[in-house]
Amino acid sequence: MVVTDSLREVCAWIAARSTVVQVVEERIDSYALGLGSPPSVAQNVSRPPSAPQDGREAEAAYWLTLDAVNFGSGWFPSLRKRREPTGYRTIAAGIRRRFEAEGRWTAAQLADLTEAELASWLDQDPEQELVGLMVKSLRDLGENVQRLYGRSFAALVDSAGGSAVRLVETLAQWRCFADVSHYDGRPVPFLKRAQIAAADLQRAGVAAFGDLDRLTMFADNLVPHVLRLDGILSFDPELVARIERGELIEHGSPEEVEIRACAVHAVELLSAAGSGPAHLNAAQIDEILWNRGQAPEYKAVPRHRARSTAY
Repeated sequence: MVVTDSLREVCAWIAARSTVVQVVEERIDSYALGLGSPPSVAQNVSRPPSAPQDGREAEAAYWLTLDAVNFGSGWFPSLRKRREPTGYRTIAAGIRRRFEAEGRWTAAQLADLTEAELASWLDQDPEQELVGLMVKSLRDLGENVQRLYGRSFAALVDSAGGSAVRLVETLAQWRCFADVSHYDGRPVPFLKRAQIAAADLQRAGVAAFGDLDRLTMFADNLVPHVLRLDGILSFDPELVARIERGELIEHGSPEEVEIRACAVHAVELLSAAGSGPAHLNAAQIDEILWNRGQAPEYKAVPRHRARSTAY
């Protein structure tokens, strides 16, 4: 079984026995009708300009670099945010500044990256725990691309042979994209960042995957938040109270896995509820809900946060 199908199956299994998070299935059909369409261009972060002679390689490097550090929700409230409104946009803007000012990091440069260098681009303290975790992730990315793909990020993308799932399964083997939890002894391969890397590369025109519809939702903490506030997920009142107090939810704990798994299952149900021209796959629904979550009414309510490299 391919990894994304395995994730679908185990998330449905978790949703059927979840104790603190439930999918409100009776609201799925009507909610699916109001989802609308995904934006024609990915809006999660603007793309950097690329030198024509290095265009596709630079684009591949940009998205893989950014998605290798697309985590940190549990630390975001403590980040210095001088120009950007959120932690994610602060990190993304720092990566973009590097690509605009000095071009892409090569695989060799990533493999030798220091906390001081990354912190300078992100405008953060080099002693910040999150910076250290991001440096480890980027070093691993650089080492793997250098060792396995002739130092070419585009070659890594091409090695998937036009399959998003194959790229996800490749990235899943690397520490920099690892994201497997456990629930009642069963592995739950969320692989949020590996999956969103495939989607980002497709949206940017770097890849032409024929199976993007086989990806699941990218299980983070914003889409479950939107689904809760919109009445598609129901959380136990005590869990809601913990979240609203700003208490960190332990990564890998039963309640944290239930939040992510029930969101994945809910998005699968929403995708299945659509038909004909209105049909949306899970990646498209994720994009719609992620962008919806930028609205003030969603930002005003605390979402769950966990300190991990998953999201």
